[in-house]
Amino acid sequence: MHKYQQDIAQAWFEQGIALANVGRYEEAMASYDKALEIKPDYHEAWYHRGFVLAYFLGRDEEAMASYDKALEIKPDYHEAWNNRGIALDYLGRYEDAIESYDKALEIKPNLPEPWNNRGNALKNLGRYEEAIADYDKALEIKPDYDEAWNKRGDSLSDLGRYEEAIADYDKVLGIKPDFPEIWYIRGLILGNLGRYEEGITSYDKALEIKPGYHEAWYWRGDALANLGRYEEVIASYDKALEIKPDYHEAWFYRGFALNNLGRYHEAIASYNKALEIKPDYYEAWCNRGFALYNLECYEEEIACYDKALEIKPDFHQAWNKRGNALGKLERYEEAIACFDQAIEIEADFHEAWYNKACYSALQGNIDLALENLQHAIQLNPDEYRQLAETDSDFDNIRKDSRFQMLIQGR
Repeated sequence: MHKYQQDIAQAWFEQGIALANVGRYEEAMASYDKALEIKPDYHEAWYHRGFVLAYFLGRDEEAMASYDKALEIKPDYHEAWNNRGIALDYLGRYEDAIESYDKALEIKPNLPEPWNNRGNALKNLGRYEEAIADYDKALEIKPDYDEAWNKRGDSLSDLGRYEEAIADYDKVLGIKPDFPEIWYIRGLILGNLGRYEEGITSYDKALEIKPGYHEAWYWRGDALANLGRYEEVIASYDKALEIKPDYHEAWFYRGFALNNLGRYHEAIASYNKALEIKPDYYEAWCNRGFALYNLECYEEEIACYDKALEIKPDFHQAWNKRGNALGKLERYEEAIACFDQAIEIEADFHEAWYNKACYSALQGNIDLALENLQHAIQLNPDEYRQLAETDSDFDNIRKDSRFQMLIQGR
């Protein structure tokens, strides 16, 4: 090729890089194509064309074809093998991605990026131990590689090795302290360990850096709920909802916190918000019902459980709560039918066995009451012996020797 043509091809190529650097990706692609019309074996142009397609335009299949062109011309082009692997990752072709990273590492074994990316592909395949080994390789080469520490922590978390995961996230934060996502993930992991106070501190760090981080406000609320600090819970969910008003989970758990504070009307209003956003949110229908139970609005309560059960007919907790509401209305046969439904779905659901015993006793069906109470006690002896001892529902059978034997554990 004439030197003049080479210079023109290079000028188009350099223009492509300049355009990509200022975010004019389609124009950059046109420039690379011009360079390749003049010089079809211009491997750098094929590579950069693939890079723009993959990273900025999301056209991974086309990116693959560009990388393949670069590698036909220059088979030892390790950057192209590495980025080809990334494109394959985006396409969900993880095994093929690993083969590409292996090619890159055959050429340049001491590059941390392909080791890290290979680890990511293995992680996506659920092969967490192998992924950790690859992250270790990347970190031997580049000890301050924050992305590798991060993904290594994620893999340890996926294996349930939470203490080690926190140590890795702490490594990331030692390198990059203003990384709100890591503070947030660290908070989640501390929650898994039951270390809620420390979790809240982590969420607070994330929120100092990124005040509009609605997920961090939400999970901060969850940690506070586990500590029973419901007023603060509501404040956290309110912050999340200022940022994301259609966050139905936050409306739901806000309602849960209000229920725990005995603010039932406000709880119902929160559940209503959740249900406006997600009408098939069966848990919200069920919890709305429970708030109505506390307000002694039993007919409305039953209607809520009916809604929940239309959506999820095997929701055994809703059948049980529906039975309790019917019991309050002295509709004992219907109540017992509900408990039977709950037990049919979940045979070891001790609460339904106990409730069925209560309403059988109130009906005067002593044998059935004792039989069901025995089931409940077998499943949860300490709770139901203590509860039955003072439960007025059993007043008409309290002197029965069989009842006394069940209570005393004989």
